[in-house]
Amino acid sequence: MITPGNPLLLIDGYNIIGTWTSLKRTRDRHGLESARRELVEALINYIAHSGYQARVVFDSQHRKTPSSLEKHSPNLSIHFTAWAQTADTYIEKVCASFFHRTSPTPPRLIVATSDRDQRLTVVGYGAEWMSAQHLANEIDISTYRVRQKQQPSKRSQGRFLFNCLDAKSQARLTQWQQEKN
Repeated sequence: MITPGNPLLLIDGYNIIGTWTSLKRTRDRHGLESARRELVEALINYIAHSGYQARVVFDSQHRKTPSSLEKHSPNLSIHFTAWAQTADTYIEKVCASFFHRTSPTPPRLIVATSDRDQRLTVVGYGAEWMSAQHLANEIDISTYRVRQKQQPSKRSQGRFLFNCLDAKSQARLTQWQQEKN
């Protein structure tokens, strides 16, 4: 269930794969399954830090299969449409039903796609739109921020190993040096 504090990000999966250079390269070299996996991995990390609940939608790719839903994390799921249903149709139906709910605060729904027609349709339903490139930039920024947080906060004060040590180790080395002299 989506709450006002947790916007739903609907992602047109194959549109994103066809738009991002790195995913197109993966698709062309290693196949569509590898490109999907790479997209999902990038999204898992992004969603964990963004506060979104996300659903990536993929067409059934002309296979006569029923729709399916895969949970990849508490906030990220993958939906494969049923036979003869496109991702665009699925996204439009979600948008149409999403805003017919009665709630005091309307929820946020964001659709990530670079399909112009899809963009106009979802905005017409009242959803927000995010381009594939904007999503890529957001993921890159999020990745950068996570890496910055993981780096040690204390920077070396010089080129000597001593300056890289914590205060306790520096004190111990100073004491050993004084004992030696």
